[in-house]
Amino acid sequence: MIKQMFSARTLSLTGVLLLSIGTATTTDAATAQANLSVTASVTANCTIGTTAVAFGSYDPVNTNASTALNGSGSVSITCTSGASATVTLGQGANADTGSTDAAPARRLTDGTHFLSYALYSDTNRTATWGNTSLTGVASTGTGAAVSLPVYGAVSSGQNVPAGSYTDTVVATVTF
Repeated sequence: MIKQMFSARTLSLTGVLLLSIGTATTTDAATAQANLSVTASVTANCTIGTTAVAFGSYDPVNTNASTALNGSGSVSITCTSGASATVTLGQGANADTGSTDAAPARRLTDGTHFLSYALYSDTNRTATWGNTSLTGVASTGTGAAVSLPVYGAVSSGQNVPAGSYTDTVVATVTF
């Protein structure tokens, strides 16, 4: 009989517990929704680097008495994909009298003497690479580095003393 009472009480308690659990899970929660706006903007940007135009040895007596000394270098730009860019080259630190951004008269110097040269955007050395939008080189960004060759020529027939001649030209990318 004690066993029966214990079982009856356990059954009653179990029933009450199950009933209260079932009651708690039958209520539905209310919900609401809203759209979350997510935005970003991409800004056009470019970086620029250069590889020197190294002409080497200029021989005013023989080789370069009648033939220009050619050399080449490069300007490398990396621009945001689709960005329009123009690379221009300044007149140099030793520009000659009458030099302009559109028609630069560049010169190398040893500190006292000058050696005239020109920079071009084409292999035939006919398109002067200047410091204006019309004499610059246009490029459209791809997101990867783009190398733009710079072709140079030291004019023939220049009677200058032996020495080391240098110049610095500022390369600019406008985007």
